[in-house]
Amino acid sequence: MVLMSYIFDFHTAKAYEQWAKRPEIKRTEALEQRMMMDMLDPMRGKFVLEVGCGSGSSMVPFIEKGLLVTGIDPSPYMLDIAQRQVGNRADLHRGSGEDLPFEDNSFHYVCLNSTLEFVEDYELVIEEACRVAKNKVYIGIMNRFAMKGYRKRINDVLSENIRAQLQHFSVWKIKGILRRLLGDVPIDSRTICHFPVSLMRLFYRMEQFRFMQSCPFGAYAGIVAVLVPRFKTRPLALECLPERAIDPIPV
Repeated sequence: MVLMSYIFDFHTAKAYEQWAKRPEIKRTEALEQRMMMDMLDPMRGKFVLEVGCGSGSSMVPFIEKGLLVTGIDPSPYMLDIAQRQVGNRADLHRGSGEDLPFEDNSFHYVCLNSTLEFVEDYELVIEEACRVAKNKVYIGIMNRFAMKGYRKRINDVLSENIRAQLQHFSVWKIKGILRRLLGDVPIDSRTICHFPVSLMRLFYRMEQFRFMQSCPFGAYAGIVAVLVPRFKTRPLALECLPERAIDPIPV
C-alpha cells in the first residue's frame, strides 16, 4: 500500500506539539538544527524556504540569524502551531511541496527537514525544491540504515498504520536523485544521533564532532547540494565570405 501525502489533522498536530516539548526531543532537535546551519552556512539577509515547515521549529535558527524566512505546509493545524512559534517573523503559506507556488530561483536556500517521509512523490518534491532554489538545497531525513535501527521520529504521535507507510530513505538514495536532477554538483552529507535518545544527554558534545558526523549510519542524515548554474548553448551560424585574392605587385 502506497502512502498518499500525509497531512497532519487537528489531533495529530496537537499530539506532535506536546511530544516536541519533551527534553530529550528538544536536545535531539537542537542537534539536528545545529548541523543543518553548519552545512548550509547561510548568510544574513538572504531568502530561505522551509518546505513542510510543520510546527515552525526549524525556521527559528534562520530567523535568529537574520534571514528572510518563508514556510509552507499543507496542514492548517501545523501552520497554526508555527504561527504561535514564529509570529510575524516568517511568511507562512499553506500548500504542497509537489507544486510550490513560487517562481524559479526565488530563494537562496531551500530546506526539506523530515519532509520527504510524508509525501507521495518525493522525487517531484525534490525537483520543485531545486527549481525554486538559487544557491543550496538541504534535505534532512530519518536514515534508513541507522546503526541502532530506524528511529521513528514521531513514534508516539502517528498511528501504527501510518508509521508503517512512511517513506524510508538512505543518504545514497537522496544523493542519487540530486545527481540525476542537478548533474555533477557538489554534495555533502553528514549524520548524527548515533546513540539512543535516552543517552543523548551524555553524548551530546560528541555528536557535534565532524569525525562522528562523517559516519553514514546515524539516525538522522543531512544532505546539502550546491546548485551550479548551467546554461544551454547552441551553435551560431555565421556567413563567412572567401577572402579576395590579392594581385601580386608587379616587379
